[in-house]
Amino acid sequence: MQIVQTSSSSGINAKGAGTARVVDDASATINGSASTRSEAPAARSSTASLRHGLNNWDHQLQGEISNAQQTLDYLERSSSQLQALKSELAAKLAARQGREGQVEARVRQFSNTWRQRASASAGSLDAQLGYTSPQSAQQQFSIRGLTMASLQEGPQEVLAFSVGGANQALRSVNIEPGLSESEIVSRFDRALMPSGIGVKLGENGELVFSTSEAAWANVRDSLSVRGNGIRYPTGQMSRVRTDAEPAAIAPEEWHTGDVEALRATLQQVVQALAQLQAARSSVSLALAQATGRVARAQPVQESVSMDTLAENFTQKASQPGYESLLAISSALVGISRERVVALLGLK
Repeated sequence: MQIVQTSSSSGINAKGAGTARVVDDASATINGSASTRSEAPAARSSTASLRHGLNNWDHQLQGEISNAQQTLDYLERSSSQLQALKSELAAKLAARQGREGQVEARVRQFSNTWRQRASASAGSLDAQLGYTSPQSAQQQFSIRGLTMASLQEGPQEVLAFSVGGANQALRSVNIEPGLSESEIVSRFDRALMPSGIGVKLGENGELVFSTSEAAWANVRDSLSVRGNGIRYPTGQMSRVRTDAEPAAIAPEEWHTGDVEALRATLQQVVQALAQLQAARSSVSLALAQATGRVARAQPVQESVSMDTLAENFTQKASQPGYESLLAISSALVGISRERVVALLGLK
């Protein structure tokens, strides 16, 4: 049985510890020391580079995890409130009298929670309950009068867009006859991207614009366009009218004045619960994926088994000369007969 003492309680002084480090490379690996002087700088440099890369990645991953956890908390709280509202509605419709005004209070409670969606989800949950982290939640909208049909018909025209007022840079889109839907979308997207507006093709072939929810109010109130007098007859910069995509849940439309209103509200609450559950599943999946990436990004900690230590010690001890004596003496420093007997007694 070979016994190697590595802790300070073994009785090895600082000098002996340094000697043991040089002799036993495997033991040095366990203690986190470099096996040789020449390898130490390279190992430290490699480890530092790895840690620097992981720290940068970890910052983003930890942000994603935090956003997902915060969003899940919000969705669970919202679901709990809707479940309570559903129970109150069902009880009132079944003619079981509850507390006066309880249904209305539940509706107001959820309405307040829904208005807090952006801040409560760290800006990661949009109005359609889509989870967007690490990107910010987007508000989709359309521009009245700017249809795919109107853009594909008629002569060439250059449309200049402005966001934020007259002093802002104009973004121009050249519309030509014969352009396909994808070409039109691509031209709008490239032109408006510097203004923080994205463009895509909708399910029904329409132009769908989007901007961050934080920028939506500014875009809605200041987006202007100027044409050559074809699609926009004035030929002057004029404000456009935008229509925001409706939110998935609209508690402001829930009414409780009569039986029919209660039934309609109950139906909408049931639908909202299903949407919240789907959102929770989506966010839970995103959280699991982010957590998995964190685990895979951790540096691999190499371990050295006791069998490896024993083999290294045997190899050193079997060699003739000073190294053999050094290996044996370093291993036995501080080991008394009483300690050996005590260790053998553990069997």
